Formats: sequence, C-alpha cells, structure tokens
Amino acid sequence: MGHHHHHHDHSNGNIRTAFFLNFFFTIIEIIGGLLTNSMAILSDALHDLGDSLSLGLAWFLEKYSKKGHDEKYSFGYRRFSLLAALINSVVLVIGSVFILTEAVPRLLNPESPNAAGMILLAVLGIVVNGAAVVKMKDGESMNAKVISWHLLEDVLGWVAVLIVSIVLFFVDLPILDPLLSIGITLYILYNVIMNLKKTMELFLERVPDGIQLDDIKQRIEQIDNVLSIHHTHLWSLDGEHHAFSTHIIVPDHMQKDDVCTIKSQVNKIIRDIHLDHVTIEIEYESEECSVNQVHHH
Repeated sequence: MGHHHHHHDHSNGNIRTAFFLNFFFTIIEIIGGLLTNSMAILSDALHDLGDSLSLGLAWFLEKYSKKGHDEKYSFGYRRFSLLAALINSVVLVIGSVFILTEAVPRLLNPESPNAAGMILLAVLGIVVNGAAVVKMKDGESMNAKVISWHLLEDVLGWVAVLIVSIVLFFVDLPILDPLLSIGITLYILYNVIMNLKKTMELFLERVPDGIQLDDIKQRIEQIDNVLSIHHTHLWSLDGEHHAFSTHIIVPDHMQKDDVCTIKSQVNKIIRDIHLDHVTIEIEYESEECSVNQVHHH
C-alpha cells in the first residue's frame, strides 16, 4: 500500500508543476498577444488558460476527491470533478465567444501583427508546453492521461502559430492571424461541447460508456434459482468509479448458503466493471418487496 500511495503523490506533484508552468505562461501569453497585436496568440492563450484551469482543478480535486466519504457526502467527493469540468467549460465558452467577436471583424480589415514577437512567443510556447508534456508523460491516472493529451494539443497549437508567424515575417498577409485564431477557437469550442455532453450525462446518472446493462441483467437472470430481478441501476460517480444496485427475487426454499452463492455469482458477472459500490438486495418470492408496494411495477 505504501508504495502505491507514494506513486500517487508523485503524479499529483507532476500535475502541480504542470499547472504552475502553464498558468504563469498563460499570463505571459495574454500580455504577449496584446503587445504583438495577434489574435492567434490570444486564442492560444485561451486554450492554455483552459488547460491550466483543468490542471489546477485536477490537482485540487485529486487531493479533494481522495478524501473518501463522510457524514455529508456518503459517496465521497468524486463527483466534485464533474463540477470542476462544468466550471471549466463555462469559462472556455465565454472566452471563445469573446475571441470570436474580436477575430471575425479582423477578417474584414486585418491589422498587421508583430511577426517577430509572435515567433518568439511561439518558440517559448513550444518549450514550456513541451516541458509540461514530458513532466506528465508517465502519469497513470485517467486524469494525468487527459492532461498530457491537452498539453500535447497546446504544443501543436503553438507549432501552428510558429508557422503562421514565420510566414507573416516574410509575407504581408495579415489575414492569416485572425484565420488561425478562429480555427483554434472553433477547435476549443468543439472540444468543450463534447466534454460538456459527457459531463451532463454523468450528472444525469447515465449508464457509463462501454457497459451493456441489458447484458448484465440477462446474465444475472440466468443464474440458478434467480426468478427475476428489478430495480437494477448502474451509474457513475465521475466517469471512472461506478455504482451498481439490484433486487433479486429467489424461491422461498432458499437457504443462506444458496443466497451466498447467488451473490458471489452476481459479483463475478460485474467483476470486470470498476465498481466502488455494489448493493444486492435478496427478496423471497412470497415476501412483498417493500419497494414494490410503493411503486407498482
């Protein structure tokens, strides 16, 4: 256990370093974007801001969601990561809309950005985000994987800015800057919308991706001595940690051992899913299920 725990702190430290790297750099970018008069750099700054926000929230929540359950939150704090994702999405949507309102008018009367300054910032961007990617590369958790993917995206964004700024340095084509800016911003918006959709589905307790609930139900119903099942629910706390509950009706003559056998078979069926909470309610045929008296199924 000690080893595992140590490993986790290590990944958390990486998230923290990546966060500070990214956050300070985002501030430099925003100032740089304003000084070089480049919309492309500003939209890349927004992209990086989004990533530093999710890094910061990931770092904070990685600590927070480990708190386990208490009196107030009996399921623990895993859901807080969904809240973080939601906040992050809102920030990015507002930022994107702002950048689009600035960049679109510039298509009609483009202003020349300072190409030399852009080149400098882009090189810096590639170096800083590259360093963050390397730092996050060995992360194990889903969190860390998502983050290193985001950071890699940032590097590619900066490569695009670098290419455009080199072209602008030699050719006077100021329209390239707002074009790139709009491209980056639309890409950000697309990702935000996809993430929002996932987040909302988890909030609404949708069955987690890649799990066939009907298939699980059928397999449970095929177990010896299982007459039928109802109130079967499978939901997710944060996209990684799931919970499952079901009511199983068995014949009246079942002994304790038989019931234990059924439970262990159900556990076998759902073993492949990463379940944090499993509730199996056993009811006898002649016993009126208390839940059934309330809602007639």
